[in-house]
Amino acid sequence: MRGQPVDSFLLMKHPRRWDLPKGHLDEGETELQCALRELHEETGIPSDAVRIDPGFQFENRYMVNQKRYGGKGLIEKRLLVFLGFLLKPVPIVVTEHDDYRWFDWSPPHRIQEWTIDPLLSAVQRHLQAHGGLR
Repeated sequence: MRGQPVDSFLLMKHPRRWDLPKGHLDEGETELQCALRELHEETGIPSDAVRIDPGFQFENRYMVNQKRYGGKGLIEKRLLVFLGFLLKPVPIVVTEHDDYRWFDWSPPHRIQEWTIDPLLSAVQRHLQAHGGLR
C-alpha cells in the first residue's frame, strides 16, 4: 500500500486475473522472509522500502487443480498475506507477470472474489480499527 493516508495498493497482472506477489517458502525461511523475498523478486521493491504492519495478517485457504503441478484432482493451498506500506517511491520492475497496477483505495473493491476482495475487506476493517494509521 502507499500514501498517507492510504490512497492505493499494488496488484500484479496474470494472464486471466489480478493477483498478489506471492510464492512458496524456501527451506529455512520464515513466512515473513518469504513474503519480502517474493515481493522483491516479483516487483523490485526491496525490503528496506517497506514497513510491515505487525498487527495484520490475512490467511485464506483455497483449492486448485493439481494438473498444474503434475498430478490429478484438487489440492488445498494456503495464502498468508502481510500488510506492507511503501516508505519511499520505488520503481516497479515486472519480472514474473504481464503487468502491474496501483489500484485506487476506494472500498468496497470488486477485483477477484475468492482472494483479493476478502483480503481488501480485512485491510479496510484493520485500517478503520486503527484510525487508518500506518
